[in-house]
Amino acid sequence: MAEWLTVVLLTLGAGITMPVGAALASVERIRPAWLENEFRHGVIAFGGGALLAAVALVLIPEGLKALPILPACLAFVAGALVFMAIDILLARRGTPASQLVAMLTDFLPEALALGATAAAQGPAGPLLAMIIALQNLPEGFNAFRELRAATAYRAAAIVAAFLAMASLGPLFGLFGFFVLADSHVLVGGIMLFAAGGILYLMFQDIAPQAHLDNHWAPPLGAILGFLLGLVGQQLVGH
Repeated sequence: MAEWLTVVLLTLGAGITMPVGAALASVERIRPAWLENEFRHGVIAFGGGALLAAVALVLIPEGLKALPILPACLAFVAGALVFMAIDILLARRGTPASQLVAMLTDFLPEALALGATAAAQGPAGPLLAMIIALQNLPEGFNAFRELRAATAYRAAAIVAAFLAMASLGPLFGLFGFFVLADSHVLVGGIMLFAAGGILYLMFQDIAPQAHLDNHWAPPLGAILGFLLGLVGQQLVGH
């Protein structure tokens, strides 16, 4: 099979679980009501764990392979600051799309990395695609719930939109395959930037003790704490 076709299949398979998760959220009904509520919160927590795994096991390690510690830290913090600005803008406009932003911020850089990995003929491509697919399922579920609860969009329209988003995966994967395969520094910076943004959104929207209504700075404490551990690990490791 042609390598570019493998990239298309891997990225499409990794992204298709977003609309699948949304479709499951649209038909899920559990009784009694308290169990349904606990199930939803459990899926949200699972999605948070999957995002954290993506940051800690994929985005950060792969980014650090390409960048020294100072530019890596700058890219990481820049991602957090940019997504704090996006979060403020969405809140002021009354747009409940934080889970959606987190999902796309996670998926698109990983699709780029997946394409670049396939171009380098690395063995990690199928494994990376499986990790992305597993984390996109609860993210699609949670993003659907968030949009459905706070907007007038119909369930079918949301699922169709998520399906269109999944189609972006092959486009980004092919871009990584044909254009970024040799741009290791750029790909690493994108992944670290995305990691900072994802970690910010996690502590702003998922971790309840870190969140204050109409306050956006507290989650930066998580960014600084993670950054401290990151710098320490790099200094000790070298």
